[in-house]
Amino acid sequence: MTGLRLKWRLLAMVLALPVSTLSVAQSSSGDPAFDFDAPLAPLPELGVEWPEMTAEIAVPSTVESVSDEEGGRRYAVAIEGLDLALLADIDAQFDVLSTLKQGDGKPANVAQIDRRAREDSDLLITLLRSKGYYDAEVEPRIDGAPGERLTVALVAEPGPLYTFASVGVEGLASTGSKAAELRETFAVNENEAVDSLDVVEGQVALETTIKAQGYPFAKVNEPEVVVDHDTRTATLVLNVDPGGQRKVGQFIVKGDRPPFGEAHVATISRIKSGEIYDQTMIDDLKRALVATGLVSVVQADPVPASDPELADIAVTLDRAPPRTIAGEIGYGSGEGFRTEVSWTHRNLIRPEGAVTFRGVLGTEEQNGGAILRQSNFRDRDRILTARLIASNINRRAFDARTVEFGAGLERVSTIIWQKRWTWSGGFELLASDERDARKIVGAGRKTFFIGAVAGSVGYDTSDNLLDPTRGFRLNARIAPEVSFQSGTNGYVRAQIDGSTYVPIRENIVIAGRARVGSIVGAGNFSIAPSRRLYAGGGGSIRGFGLQKVGPRDVFNDPVGGRALVEFSLEARVRFGVFAVVPFIDGGNVYASSTPKISGFRYGAGIGGRYHSAFGPIRIDVATPINPRSGDSPVAIYVSLGQAF
Repeated sequence: MTGLRLKWRLLAMVLALPVSTLSVAQSSSGDPAFDFDAPLAPLPELGVEWPEMTAEIAVPSTVESVSDEEGGRRYAVAIEGLDLALLADIDAQFDVLSTLKQGDGKPANVAQIDRRAREDSDLLITLLRSKGYYDAEVEPRIDGAPGERLTVALVAEPGPLYTFASVGVEGLASTGSKAAELRETFAVNENEAVDSLDVVEGQVALETTIKAQGYPFAKVNEPEVVVDHDTRTATLVLNVDPGGQRKVGQFIVKGDRPPFGEAHVATISRIKSGEIYDQTMIDDLKRALVATGLVSVVQADPVPASDPELADIAVTLDRAPPRTIAGEIGYGSGEGFRTEVSWTHRNLIRPEGAVTFRGVLGTEEQNGGAILRQSNFRDRDRILTARLIASNINRRAFDARTVEFGAGLERVSTIIWQKRWTWSGGFELLASDERDARKIVGAGRKTFFIGAVAGSVGYDTSDNLLDPTRGFRLNARIAPEVSFQSGTNGYVRAQIDGSTYVPIRENIVIAGRARVGSIVGAGNFSIAPSRRLYAGGGGSIRGFGLQKVGPRDVFNDPVGGRALVEFSLEARVRFGVFAVVPFIDGGNVYASSTPKISGFRYGAGIGGRYHSAFGPIRIDVATPINPRSGDSPVAIYVSLGQAF
């Protein structure tokens, strides 16, 4: 038996560089001729004329029938001799590593093409060996008539497939009852192909799983593979050192002036001291620390603790610039032009107490104020907020000059950790000088003093925060309010939102949304115009302008109402990173506090989505199906994320 012991790698390739040799001609006396500008002397000992420098250079046998053309030749690449399954298995790797592919579409002379073909023949042999075809042979062939594109064919003979005669994973016995489960994660078994990619993937999966099961110092050594060319089989032995199961000890923070210490890192971490070590939770912690925006370098590694049953977590945090200046400018058909500028210090109140000063200047809105956002407040993704804002809003439904103070506490869902349950609670105090629709003759301004408490709860089973493809979401909000204006009025604002996502095919999702809202306890005109319910716009009933669905006055201006019903239905048809989304929306606002399903206004349209790395970018174009006087025939909406 002949055998070969290998240290296994995903793909080990040695690129053979062409080597040139230079010989120095000498005279009959042995002295070298250094006058390179002088013409060559005749060689009396040689009965062959010295070749002209313009003579054609001979090329290898694979291209003897193909001649060069001025400017070079273009070519196409083909692999022959492999079945479709095997070709599909190696095609992506070949495209990335191929010399021919890198020069595809660019003119080259025949000698260059031939050299690339020979290099790619060696590459293809290496790829076939990595899939278990150790006897593979590849011959290049170049065909093409003058004036035509060349075809560079790599003709492969893969030979027999080598398989594993035995696969052993040693060292898992010390993990006790977990040994069988851990062995299954190394999904390489007897009688399977000697595929290097499968072996490396199994090795990574085993190391990931064992560290997630409480073994922070586990080591999975390089597999030892012996290939027997006589029997066309191989044996594999993988040695594992689990290193002992540990619990999490303490967090140790170090680095260049870290923005917060051990206590806050422990707050952010989803794994606590005394719990079994889990590497996936350490990776989650690193992502969450990056998400604070306060660190430029994050590293978290287990280190031995004084107690042999524990592993401390050494966290290196280096500061990032804590201040941000931001601005944006935009235009909306319902809101006109809008410019916003803000300055934020993300750690003014340690830890993670971001203070933002913000100003907005727009066609229909002007405001300025300060906002405090204390992230990860005593628990992961729990946010304490406080705000003081003065604003002037001037829309068709109302204009309002308002000073607002509010505070709240909420538990939010994030891309890093999407939660089933979320909640929020808080209060707000407002002093607002408001007027109904501006065209009402003699309609005076009224000053409202409003106090409100609000609470909400949400439940989410969807599979993605920004681009869900399955599951559903429910959210309920209730807000008792007291309004002082020519007496005291108490009422309750309530709203329920729900959405569902149903995959029809791999690239088609049907999404639906419904919203029902109501204000109970006061008449429509006893409620400040800014606190009434409105519909219409990009997040409501597309096709209609902002707030333009619902009751209107004699001058055709919206006045809002006390009940709201909306629905949306759309099909998200995806083609790679792009998607086409036909949709229909409907609903209405009612003067009474009882939601109804009559008198709906409908809008329909089509949207486009570009699925970027940070979420889908949405562009929707819609038109009202049953418009009223004053409704625009087309509305356009642009935003980040799906409509719902």
